[in-house]
Amino acid sequence: MRERIRCAHCSYLFSPNPRVKHQRYCSKTECQRARKRLWQKEKLARDPDYKLDHHDSNAQWRSLHPEYWKLYRLTHPDYTSRNRELQRGRDRVRLAKMDVLEPQPIVLKGAYYLMPETADLAKMDASALKVHLIPIT
Repeated sequence: MRERIRCAHCSYLFSPNPRVKHQRYCSKTECQRARKRLWQKEKLARDPDYKLDHHDSNAQWRSLHPEYWKLYRLTHPDYTSRNRELQRGRDRVRLAKMDVLEPQPIVLKGAYYLMPETADLAKMDASALKVHLIPIT
């Protein structure tokens, strides 16, 4: 009796093809698509040439089919309304971050000279001291 293993996608038991080393997916169309998606995701992550070719291929297809998304949105109103709702949420998050002002320090970092209040400026009795400013948060 031949060995049976579980499919990595659907978890059903199947008999692997003896000519295919390390077979992890059964022959169902859905499982083969999952296998291909995983392979492509890993390939895009590790191969910059493949990623560039993939991007160029998509750009070429979009240039040959410029009306595709316009027609898709017209024929799929559920997709359009869901996308608008999700975009509103993304915009709210982005706008909230844009409106936040960073607190500016009142005293700027730098070198300062400490001089007595009653000092005669003409005598130049300033002392050079290193002062560390500790911000109050």
